Amino acid sequence: MGAAPLARNGLPVNSLTLYRRKSVGPHRLRQNSGTSPMKNGGRRIIKLGILLFIGTLLLANILFPPPLKRAYEISDLVTDRNGEWLSAFTIADGRWRLKADMDEVDPRFTEALIAIEDKRFFSHSGVDPLAIVRAARSWAKHGKAVSGASTITMQLVRQLEPRPRTLKSKIIESLRAVQLELRLSKREILSLYLTHTPYGGNIEGVTAAAHVYFDKRPDQLTDGEIALLIAVPQAPEARRPDRQAKAAQTARDKVLDKLLDAGFLSSVQVQEAKQDDVMSTRTAFPQKAWLAARKIRRDTNIDRKQARIVSSLDAGFQTNIKALAAGFTQNLDSNVAVLVVDNQTMKIRAHIGSAGRDRPGGWIDMTGRVRSPGSTLKPFIYGFAFDDGLSAPGSFILDAPTRFGSYQPENFNRRYHGDVRVFEALAHSLNVPAVLALDKVGTKRFEAALQITGSDLVIPNRGDGQAGLAVALGGLGLKAQDLAVLYAALANGGKAQNLVWTEDGKPDVSYQMLTKTSAKQITKILRQAPLPGGRVPHWLARNSQPIAYKTGTSYGFRDAWAAGYTDEWTVIVWAGRPDGGTRVGKTGRIAAAPLLFDVFAQLPNAHGFVPYERIKNAPRGIKNFGGKPDAKPILSFPPDGAEIAVTGFGEGSNGFTLTGRSPNQSELIWYVDGVKLNPRPLSGQTVWQPAKPGFYKVSVVDAGGATTSSNVRVMLAE
Repeated sequence: MGAAPLARNGLPVNSLTLYRRKSVGPHRLRQNSGTSPMKNGGRRIIKLGILLFIGTLLLANILFPPPLKRAYEISDLVTDRNGEWLSAFTIADGRWRLKADMDEVDPRFTEALIAIEDKRFFSHSGVDPLAIVRAARSWAKHGKAVSGASTITMQLVRQLEPRPRTLKSKIIESLRAVQLELRLSKREILSLYLTHTPYGGNIEGVTAAAHVYFDKRPDQLTDGEIALLIAVPQAPEARRPDRQAKAAQTARDKVLDKLLDAGFLSSVQVQEAKQDDVMSTRTAFPQKAWLAARKIRRDTNIDRKQARIVSSLDAGFQTNIKALAAGFTQNLDSNVAVLVVDNQTMKIRAHIGSAGRDRPGGWIDMTGRVRSPGSTLKPFIYGFAFDDGLSAPGSFILDAPTRFGSYQPENFNRRYHGDVRVFEALAHSLNVPAVLALDKVGTKRFEAALQITGSDLVIPNRGDGQAGLAVALGGLGLKAQDLAVLYAALANGGKAQNLVWTEDGKPDVSYQMLTKTSAKQITKILRQAPLPGGRVPHWLARNSQPIAYKTGTSYGFRDAWAAGYTDEWTVIVWAGRPDGGTRVGKTGRIAAAPLLFDVFAQLPNAHGFVPYERIKNAPRGIKNFGGKPDAKPILSFPPDGAEIAVTGFGEGSNGFTLTGRSPNQSELIWYVDGVKLNPRPLSGQTVWQPAKPGFYKVSVVDAGGATTSSNVRVMLAE
């Protein structure tokens, strides 16, 4: 046999084959290529474990989120339209915790805070490993905690979820801090931290602290104030400036030294800052419009992340008019309420619900309470009559005693003028012509027109349809806020719109209550109404506002009103006692109109000079609005159906005076059960002295023989 063929290495082919099988077996091939089954399985287990751990963390992060809802439990703040604080509200547990808006916090303060509290705040993810190592070394060296490892994020966690200072708590805070970092930006975390930082007592957050301790915004701080606001949260109660001023100053100086070491301040700046003493003062939170703010807060859907409402109020107007209201009631046992409306936008620019908490009912917002409007609704009665073609400003209407079924209205001073023009009847607030006009317009049409504007009328129960005519003289309930809508409609060409209380709000209700022509006619009449004492008509005074206004007085002098407007502004003034007590002689002209004109004097006026305009006669077809006098005499006392208690009977008793009047001013003769009574010679009064208890018929007869009677019962007083 021949020799075996040789391979390239000189070995026989068979030998080469044997060599390969021997040296490169299956197990060695797998070993060399890294495909060992045991190692592959181990690595899969490790990867699976890592994924499971990560998944568990993610699931825990979802199932157990950080308490961000609690983070946004902050004090509501109502500002004026320019951002000036009006009123703030504590949170549920009585703490002042105002949002720290980073746009309103001095950047130097945040830079100094980070330099002292958390140098790597913007680079770590909630937990600072370097700080942990440093804290551990300090502990090992000194046997106690010398430097902390808590980041700003971890401190925020502790503020939101207070726990005992243990290692377990530290681990939880670290995990929570990572959760916060996953959900919020650094700016949001810093804002929440500066909102919840404790500053002693019930003060939390840099915004509240800057106000309480310095009466400043957090963008107006000095170097010393910055250092103090960094130092106080490290021991809030021990360093409260209002109670522990010396301790606060010592801590502040140490922070200033640290800021010097950090290169944040120069030695000159530090020395100057240390020269300022820490004052033991505390500034109260503003309450410039607390009643309005309470209403706005209640009626507004608040963004809890902001908790700030920009109202439509103007702080300047609010302050000035509040001072006017307080001065107006200084020596009175009553209160006032004032509303100022911008006619163009329907925004409330000033709201005085009460002249002060020291006034009767001072905690009640009287602009939102139902009261009798007195005669303030008369302009709208005549306006509807103009719209319906029943009358014109120059139409004649009868001013004389008139009976409408069982209803007998009277003029305020019980004097009558016969035929007068409508503009005279409205300008002088004559009662009988207003009721006659409402009778022509219709009570249901009148009430419906007011209700469509959004006015919340409170109409008393009526015995019959004609009793509704009393609404012309205030026989219903209405709020000052509703009255503002109605009078602003006169200024806006008859278009009624709802009031707006926030700066970004707009009227969402609009109704053409009157035509522009009728609204203009009513305005011309009200501009020429008699003015309160000491006032000069606008057409006689330079730069005087052409105010169209109307007063009102409710039954028993319980409510005094003055409602007025120009092209730019509407002002409503109410004066009275919130408990409904009477104030004899306090009419709208006396007790409300002067304040109305004082308020207008505080408001800018963009309108030019408005001359006096003579009101034209009515067209021929509506020259006479109507009215028929009641020819019968009026029996005022005793009224029909009265029960009268007397202290005695016969000639020795006091008796009581019979009163009445005749439409034609003739002499009256009195009868009781057909027996004539003679008037007393000196006084001319007719006094009746009943002889015994029982039922009687009292009659009064005028010179023309017209008779009015009443049936009464007389009994002995107990």
